[in-house]
Amino acid sequence: MIVSFFQGAQNTIALEGIGNKMRQMVERLIAKALEAGFDAAGALDCSTIILRPDVRDACETNKCGRYGKNWSCPPGCGSLDDCAARIRRYAKGLIVQTVGKLEDQFDGEGIMAAAQRHEQSFRRISKELRRDYPGMLPLGTEGCSNCDLCSYPDAPCRDPLGTSSPMEAFGMMVRDVCQANGMEYYHGKDTITFTGCFLLE
Repeated sequence: MIVSFFQGAQNTIALEGIGNKMRQMVERLIAKALEAGFDAAGALDCSTIILRPDVRDACETNKCGRYGKNWSCPPGCGSLDDCAARIRRYAKGLIVQTVGKLEDQFDGEGIMAAAQRHEQSFRRISKELRRDYPGMLPLGTEGCSNCDLCSYPDAPCRDPLGTSSPMEAFGMMVRDVCQANGMEYYHGKDTITFTGCFLLE
């Protein structure tokens, strides 16, 4: 099931074979996501996740400046095999999106505003979900910045339950994950979409 309130439109897609109990759980999670400030949310079937070496290798270009600087980004977050082993522990999860409307493709302020809104919503719902799913794996859009100076690589992470890795750091092509789970990846001209996910159980 996917629910989106982007531009005031509500779109509900029922997943085939979903039972009533599962449906209620998905609806509850989606409601939490929307209340947290996301524009769209939907169920994640973890078996659809494919980890691509080329996506992971792109991190080495270090365009974001965080490669080798913290525990949430490569190589600190583990090898691709390590990431795959972690993902195999989960069967279901939640995809969340923030969709920003831009004046045009050069609207840097609009992009930053959407990114900040996404990060705020991500942190807000992470705390809520952690109470119900203490073993969850949150994957966002950027490397962790919880600490002024990361302990990597000299000491263990100071806040292992509060940190999150980018989806791409685990080798996920975000577009493919969205499409495999019936989520829109492109929301139209002059928009930007930030996507994250929570692997729950």
